[in-house]
Amino acid sequence: MPKAKGKTRRQKFGYNVNRKRLNRNARRKAAPRIECSHIRHAWDHAKSVRQNLAEMGLAVDPNRAVPLRKRKVKAMEVDIEERPKELVRKPYVLNDLEAEASLPEKKGNTLSRDLIDYVRYMVENHGEDYKVSQCPGPFAA
Repeated sequence: MPKAKGKTRRQKFGYNVNRKRLNRNARRKAAPRIECSHIRHAWDHAKSVRQNLAEMGLAVDPNRAVPLRKRKVKAMEVDIEERPKELVRKPYVLNDLEAEASLPEKKGNTLSRDLIDYVRYMVENHGEDYKVSQCPGPFAA
């Protein structure tokens, strides 16, 4: 479909726009939102994912964090050097995550409040006689 005549303008360079800030904000908006609030508040956008998680004491790759023991030769154990532990600069993130994980789980398998009130009303009026109560819902035959 043809364009309307006279509506095309060439783009002009914006001299008064801070390109560094524009690129930084675009990079932040393009990054996915971190769901965990503890990690999100401690995140440093200037650092990589590996550096951020290492500072929090978290692992990027679980296969490298907990390596499998090799059972090849036991005589070579003298040559094995331990990797230096990475410095945890933000231990409060790990402590908060552990505290949140240790909280008791909320039970979500309860019935709705309306159904509980209705069943209580029927039991008060009719007792254990289920045929008389004619309760619609999970008790209906």
